[in-house]
Amino acid sequence: MKVNGTPYRSVWVNPQDGWSVHIFDQTRLPWSLDILKLTNLADTAHAIRSMQVRGAPLIGAVAAYGLCLALRVDASTDAMERDAATLNATRPTAVNLRWALDRMLTQLRNTPAMERVAAAYAEAASICEEDVAQCAAIGRHGKALIEQAAASKPGTRVNVLTHCNAGWLATVDWGTALAPIYAAHDAGIDVHVWVDETRPRNQGAALTAWELGSHGVPHTVIADNAGGHLMQHGEVDLCIVGADRVTRTGDAANKIGTYLKALAARDNDIPFYVALPTSTIDWSVADGVTGIPIEERSQAEVTDITGRTASGEIVTVRVAASGSPAANPAFDVTPGRLVSGLITERGVCAASLAGLHGLYPEQA
Repeated sequence: MKVNGTPYRSVWVNPQDGWSVHIFDQTRLPWSLDILKLTNLADTAHAIRSMQVRGAPLIGAVAAYGLCLALRVDASTDAMERDAATLNATRPTAVNLRWALDRMLTQLRNTPAMERVAAAYAEAASICEEDVAQCAAIGRHGKALIEQAAASKPGTRVNVLTHCNAGWLATVDWGTALAPIYAAHDAGIDVHVWVDETRPRNQGAALTAWELGSHGVPHTVIADNAGGHLMQHGEVDLCIVGADRVTRTGDAANKIGTYLKALAARDNDIPFYVALPTSTIDWSVADGVTGIPIEERSQAEVTDITGRTASGEIVTVRVAASGSPAANPAFDVTPGRLVSGLITERGVCAASLAGLHGLYPEQA
């Protein structure tokens, strides 16, 4: 994707030294585009835990490179296993983190210690390239759904509602939920996006709106609670969201508030799709409500809010009553019965065991 005409990915190896890793500090967006340099395990773990990088596929890719950085210090088997466990503990809900580290360890356990650093960088690069290809394919498959919506209402724009940020900032490139929107926009389809602000961290207002604006996609930021109202008044044609983990039965964990959008969509007969790459599917879990761990984050994310003042200063202020505690579950689970379809790199399927097995027969 491009920012001010310059193509970027969300993670890349420094071309000057050939080993350090660059990411964007997403906690600074949309106010400034700051590039961070990761040089060790601690840098990487902090970046993931503090959400300087976030989004399930990107977390996995950055963790893979974090293991590369750790191996530069100590490539022994004991250190490698310990460092992978440290990275795996940074975020509990997104399954891509575990998937990427398991893939790295599978490759590296059978590699001599003296060859592990080179093998690790090669495997991390493969994870990134595969993510880009998968997200591009998700874009093509999802674009067909937007084309269908456009054909059903010729001469008028297609309105897509999305929640949180599932664009290229959440992946290595293209994104999941936003990939079909980019593909449709680039193909000349008149598409407009309703962008949920996505409290409490405002990833929609800060990241999704910034992404879409940088790419020239028409969009409007809305309060989280406005989505149902827009659906009732015919202002939403379909919903597309991403996911941090999808069970083998089609239950989808995504940013808190997604479940409520799915309920509103069902009540208004509006298609609700979840876009995801293979690495987001957790084949070991059947019931998402009871089987997916939900991260509980800091109360301060709910009680405080950060923004830019009229003078340009970035400040954090408290918005909740002094002394009032806050709960902050970061995700909720949308049952597969509320999902119209899963958009994967292999195609679109029903959010069910049979649907997923149709696309992934090797898992049956």
